[in-house]
Amino acid sequence: MKMALAVLILLAIAAPGLTEPQTMVIGYLGQRRKPPPPLGPRDEAVTDDGLQGARLGIADDAGTGRFLGQQFRLQEKVLSPGEEPDGAVKEFAAEGISFVIADLDAAQLLKASAAPGAERMLLFNSRAPDDRLRQDECRINVLHTIPSRAMLADGLAQYLVWKRWRHWFLLVGPHSGDQAMAVAFRRAAARFGADIAFDHPWTFRPAEGRADTGHVTLQTEIPAATQVGDYDVLVVADEADEFGEYLEGRTALPRMVVGTQEVVATGWSPVNEEWGATQLQDRFRKQAGRWMLPSDYAAWLGVRSVGEAATRLHSVDPLAISKYLRGDDFLLSGFKGQGLSFRPWDGQMRQPVLIAGSRLLVSISPQPGFLHQRTPLDTLGIDVEESTCKF
Repeated sequence: MKMALAVLILLAIAAPGLTEPQTMVIGYLGQRRKPPPPLGPRDEAVTDDGLQGARLGIADDAGTGRFLGQQFRLQEKVLSPGEEPDGAVKEFAAEGISFVIADLDAAQLLKASAAPGAERMLLFNSRAPDDRLRQDECRINVLHTIPSRAMLADGLAQYLVWKRWRHWFLLVGPHSGDQAMAVAFRRAAARFGADIAFDHPWTFRPAEGRADTGHVTLQTEIPAATQVGDYDVLVVADEADEFGEYLEGRTALPRMVVGTQEVVATGWSPVNEEWGATQLQDRFRKQAGRWMLPSDYAAWLGVRSVGEAATRLHSVDPLAISKYLRGDDFLLSGFKGQGLSFRPWDGQMRQPVLIAGSRLLVSISPQPGFLHQRTPLDTLGIDVEESTCKF
């Protein structure tokens, strides 16, 4: 009799959630990009990076939410080349969508955040690492799950200083992203006591490395470009991925290559298998048929942030979730060994930076000994005292 009464009580408690499920629709706004030409024979073109991470996040949210009577769905929109984001934002607003994964470059992100209807949304920047989006061009309706360039540079600088490799040769590509990454490396060097002994632009245009005898030209030009004097490590700023991979094994001095190629600082890497990351990697590969990329991980973080908040609050109320995400109580498990949260002064997600090789994880920053009054994670990127963000 007592057992039957207990079952009836449990059914009565669960009944509202079973008959009236709470539904949360999260938007995904991406843009179609032309994949870069393959650098080597093992390179494979990826055209769905970011989107696959958001899809995995929705699956994870749904798996957790079903115990609370919560349902999650992803509404996808991918912009064609030249298409403005205003129309997609308007569609999302008309459907009552309050949270959007903004898998956009910086210029498109700023347009999306200012589009009519976006003032009622919270956008998660899962693509643009630009520091200006966390500084003078920050927006109250944007949170950042992709690490900034400043965070990546600080993570690498901490590791190099911890290794006592303090004398750097900085080699910088010609593109705007390369230049912005170089600015972040210079800032990190000054911040953590490294010395950029040589700071040179990349001016050579090597032959196609995969062409017949292409290696002969590379074998001649790269030693000439790197014959500058002595240094501990070669730090390369080549976001466009045009020359950085050619440097290893061809420099004038036998020195390690780090930065945007070889040993890299990144928000996510397929080589990470610590802190339970293997199961995330396996689930992603089963879904997407490829390795999880940093843009996938950042999109996954955005979707999971909303799902985690809804689970903790037992509610899909957008205002309550937005307030909780920005509060001190929010923590998200991100398979990096520490709980992740959002900085209140610029909306950047605090997270460790992986120092990764091509096949194995090298280290993870913040490094031992780099302390902070709040959390060591705030030694990475723009701290509140440096922030020029005015919401």
